[in-house]
Amino acid sequence: MNIFSYFRKAGIDTVDTSFYQKINEWISWYNSNVRGFSFYKAYTGRGTYNRCRRKSMGMAKKISEDIADLLLNEKVMITLEDDATQKFVQEILDENHFLVIGNDFQERKAYTGTVAYIPYLYDTEVSEDGSVLSGKIGIEYVDAPNIFPVSWKNGEVSECIFAFPHTANRKKYVHLQHHRKAEDGNYIIENKVLRCGSGESSGTEVDEKEWKELRPFKNLTATVQTGSTEPQFVLDRLNITNNTDTSNPMGIAIFANAVDTLRKLDTEYDSYCNEFDLGRKRIFVAPELLTNDDGTPAFDPEDAVFYKLPDDYNEKGEGLIKEVDMQLRVEQHSKAINDDLNYLSLKCGFGTNRYQFNGVEAKTATEIISENSDMYRMLKKHEIILEDVLKRLIRIIIRLGQVTGNVLDPDTEITIDFDDSIIEDKDSERQQDRQDVSMGVMRLEEYRAKWYGETVEQARQNLPEQNQVME
Repeated sequence: MNIFSYFRKAGIDTVDTSFYQKINEWISWYNSNVRGFSFYKAYTGRGTYNRCRRKSMGMAKKISEDIADLLLNEKVMITLEDDATQKFVQEILDENHFLVIGNDFQERKAYTGTVAYIPYLYDTEVSEDGSVLSGKIGIEYVDAPNIFPVSWKNGEVSECIFAFPHTANRKKYVHLQHHRKAEDGNYIIENKVLRCGSGESSGTEVDEKEWKELRPFKNLTATVQTGSTEPQFVLDRLNITNNTDTSNPMGIAIFANAVDTLRKLDTEYDSYCNEFDLGRKRIFVAPELLTNDDGTPAFDPEDAVFYKLPDDYNEKGEGLIKEVDMQLRVEQHSKAINDDLNYLSLKCGFGTNRYQFNGVEAKTATEIISENSDMYRMLKKHEIILEDVLKRLIRIIIRLGQVTGNVLDPDTEITIDFDDSIIEDKDSERQQDRQDVSMGVMRLEEYRAKWYGETVEQARQNLPEQNQVME
């Protein structure tokens, strides 16, 4: 099924299909399975060709992993000023394994450009007047191939369709979730289910009565009233200008502008690996030595070490056996790979000398600070968007919590503290703060709030008595 055929049939406009081809290309580099590149034919020297898989350094995946670990890890602290709201939000995030799955989707964001988070209610109990009495909050995680913006302005997506593939009764279905504004200004969520039959380019819509008989959709309703003027989804993208289409609200992969370098690196690495195969000793043998007296082969014909001398060889000049030792170009290959690793690192915002082909000792935090100012600026740039995304996500969770009857503060201050210890010398910073406290430049509760993940009020209450401090 081609989802864009359905969109055209339904009169829905979204991002051009050519951009999703770009996304698929980035995914192929992440998986080291690039069409027209990852496999090639090599001549055997015997009139035949072998299909070879090009060896890959997997740098697209490595870069995606690294930026994901820098952006969202176990040390990222989300602090809400209101204690009750803090506890509620943290429980929801924990129940939905947000740090684990969130890190995975930061990696997906890195190689596809965009991901989405959709909080929703499930297992709800509704009163006769339609009010929600109770329910649980879940989070749907969606990656770029299944995100289809419908309406946007200045890069801000206000309406969007999300696709969720399913299999039921050995048939393939797609659940389309359309978030849009109704005439009253509130958001509604319209659900449709398409059956993806063979030979159907646009799929077939399934009516609500039919889809409720299928296990994945039995609790799905055609329309959901959110009661909110704000969207119930959050798009997360890298803070990189989409230079494939500047009017496109979707993000691009972190290595989108370094694909040529990835191609060059894998070509060099494959050549480096092949150097040891191609550089093996070659033994050229006279024709009369290839068979035994009984006519059986004296050498394995599949053994690439032995080759037959021409029939008109000069026995006296060349001898019956001729050895050829190939010279390995390891140093030249290593230099070329390291040069391109530096260029790739620079193109992706990590600065130079982050990746090296030969093993090096681990850098200290201070060294990283002094040598990777480019990485520091890059990371801070991406954190701007991620911080806003996390705050929006939390606001939606709080609103849904209120819908289910929880007493929460929707206006509570939200603080996101990213872990930049890999690029900041935290020990030096903490020691400096201690000196500031001793000099009276920084208050003790400010120090405690900063380093213990508390609000200033909480820190003030948790300060030990002066005599306890002295003891």
